[in-house]
Amino acid sequence: MTSPRTYHHGDLRRALIDEGLQLARVGGPAAVTLREATRAVGVSPNAAYRHFTDREDLVRAVAGEAQRALARAIGDRVAAAPIHLSPADAAIEQLRRVGLAYIDFARAETGWFELAFATQDPQPSEGIVTLDDEVVAPFQLLLDTLDRMVDAGALDPGRRPFAEWACWSAAHGFADIAVHGPVRWQPASVIDALAASVVEAAITGVRGTPSPAPAGLAAP
Repeated sequence: MTSPRTYHHGDLRRALIDEGLQLARVGGPAAVTLREATRAVGVSPNAAYRHFTDREDLVRAVAGEAQRALARAIGDRVAAAPIHLSPADAAIEQLRRVGLAYIDFARAETGWFELAFATQDPQPSEGIVTLDDEVVAPFQLLLDTLDRMVDAGALDPGRRPFAEWACWSAAHGFADIAVHGPVRWQPASVIDALAASVVEAAITGVRGTPSPAPAGLAAP
């Protein structure tokens, strides 16, 4: 049996979030509970209620940290892009790296990936992904990347509305089958190649001939 972790006085909230991250890393969202988190840091479950109203409150806080970890992974991948590219090519390469980093994070940190979008605001405004009334960091990176493509002339403004959903659906869908579906049994090199193909298809799709918005949706 492992001994409880210690924490600095007055920093119990941070200690519980950190422990929640460790629990999620191994067991996904279901593993994040107030009882397990408080047991690990050596306090009673009642102590957690000074900082979190219930388990869902803790899960939301931990999910926010998982989202930020994903955003950092994407940012690191984007920062490593070649520097000698035209503005249009650089913007396209950024979108490519956003997609690939998203998929790679899901494969490397499956528990955090499962938690990152396990909870969000029940009625996000304007059809965007929010948590505690803020656009989650990975989704904001995608939005900014697509806007950069428009500014650089790499994406027709007529294709910009809802492009984030096509890109996110492609990357998230493949990431999910890569970690939970039959693709997970393939060699890493095969998964890498399939991921690259999916991301390229998404890029090609959003840059294609403009088409009308789906019925019932109005461009923002």
